[in-house]
Amino acid sequence: MVMTGGADVGGPALEDATKEECLQRLQNRIEVPYDSQNREHQEALKALWHASFPGTELLGLVSDQWKEMGWQGKDPSTDFRGGGFISLENLLYFAKNYPKSFEELLCKQNGDRALWEYPFAVAGVNITFMLIQMLDLQAAKPRSLIGAVFLNLLIENDRAFDILYCITFKLMDRKWLEMHATYMDFNTVIKSTRRQLERELLLEDIQQIEDMPSYNFLAR
Repeated sequence: MVMTGGADVGGPALEDATKEECLQRLQNRIEVPYDSQNREHQEALKALWHASFPGTELLGLVSDQWKEMGWQGKDPSTDFRGGGFISLENLLYFAKNYPKSFEELLCKQNGDRALWEYPFAVAGVNITFMLIQMLDLQAAKPRSLIGAVFLNLLIENDRAFDILYCITFKLMDRKWLEMHATYMDFNTVIKSTRRQLERELLLEDIQQIEDMPSYNFLAR
């Protein structure tokens, strides 16, 4: 049989290969641990400081100053173990692409805040970890509908994970305020945030990550 109009030849297989490549690129990022001796990682951490506190000199990569951002101690590298280098990349992406929302969350500018607030930076690392689990990103192929839906969004935009991170952080803060939460309620707020993300990702009209209703909460 002679095949004509070869445009569709291998179509589904090609699409599967594209999905596999997109997922692999993201997984490669997820697998990188934070290395305090790595120059690239050091520079990224410095960049996060300068994006967070422009005009304030950083005294060192190990300094009590980091506590102002919500790290648990003077050395942020100890807090990256749960999220790896990608959790730093996520924070930096948020700071650079949605600076207004980033500053609002960092400085807790909106709403009636609790006396015992969530630590901003550590919350960010936890959000990265939660998203990796929710989307099942360490599996060879998506094993859930949510994971499959997200992979389609990743094909449309290779920064979909970073954007979803920003959406999640802003949504989490809104939930925090709605629930009048304090530090001990953090896990409850994260679970509520995850449920809403899952609902939004499964909406029929979500063709790209920016179509999620909660994307509209972000401000540049």
